[in-house]
Amino acid sequence: MGTDKITTAMGTPNIALIKYWGKRDNTGLNTPNNSSIGLTMDENLSTKTSVVFSDKFDRDRIYINGVEEKIEGRDVPEKALYTKKILDHMRKLAAVKKKVLIVSENNFPSSAGIASSASGAATLTFALTHALNLKLSHKEMSIIARQISGSACRSLFGGIVKWNKGVKNDGTDSYAEQIVGEKYWPELVNIIAIVDSSKKKVSTSAGHSDTVNTSPLYPSRLAFAEDGVRKVEKAIGDRDIDALSRLIMRDSNDMHATMLDTWPPIMYLNDSSKEIMYAVYELNQSQKSGKYIAGYTFDAGPNAHIITTESNKDAILKLLSGISGVKKIIISHAGKGPRLLKNDDLIDAKTLQPKIKSDGS
Repeated sequence: MGTDKITTAMGTPNIALIKYWGKRDNTGLNTPNNSSIGLTMDENLSTKTSVVFSDKFDRDRIYINGVEEKIEGRDVPEKALYTKKILDHMRKLAAVKKKVLIVSENNFPSSAGIASSASGAATLTFALTHALNLKLSHKEMSIIARQISGSACRSLFGGIVKWNKGVKNDGTDSYAEQIVGEKYWPELVNIIAIVDSSKKKVSTSAGHSDTVNTSPLYPSRLAFAEDGVRKVEKAIGDRDIDALSRLIMRDSNDMHATMLDTWPPIMYLNDSSKEIMYAVYELNQSQKSGKYIAGYTFDAGPNAHIITTESNKDAILKLLSGISGVKKIIISHAGKGPRLLKNDDLIDAKTLQPKIKSDGS
């Protein structure tokens, strides 16, 4: 590993079409109770992360969106503990003892149901792998990234990606694999309606645990989701937007039903979310062909992901223009997964300090 070499990578979120909710392990392995399948986005939604290992550092530091996050000592957030654990694990693999500076930023809202933590964890794992000159496969990286943020394992690949839940206690069979590449169904598009970019009241981590422990509906969710993964794989293989739309809406509704059934109830959706749901359903019902042209899906947040095709994009944009709660629209297609960047670092090469934006952030 070169002296004070800065490594920078860019990655993107993978939006679940069939979602995972609930863990069978809560010790940091992040093994899920059900498999999932998702679509990796292009760089209209992206995380950029720079890392540098140096003997000049006396401690590890990590900055996310301009703010230094606590990673050592008392009262460290759970996700930061997992990040530190993975960092130490990868240093051990590389036989490196140097401390690290990590600087990361998203170009989309964090903790708002757009898989920001998954994108961040995947990009960090990818950047660390290259900074430490580790010869890890994407499968191996997916197992590592999963331990910081479960869905991150899917963001290590482009296109459509399946996360196998696995059954082993050590988590070695819980990994992601690519189903099809980003060019397989180029007409597929994700239209994201931002209705609230604020941080959610109930963290995803807490929500997972609370639902598993208190929802009477949750056990039936698991078989429904596994069946959904198989059916979505077929719909993707057939490039069938009608089948895909029906499947992802039912899955989203099912997951959020278990959240509402949790005690105390978890309500990530707001009135604008529900208005979008009704509008998409009514648009599909109005089709003379009887075929659905779009499907909504919501992660752990109120912002809608509407999966459709290019030929139907304008119809969705028109639909969203009539909903007053929509504050911003982002259009994204299938992406390639993480990649290395050149001459675009977030760390100053001379000072080995985070670069400060002109607006002071």
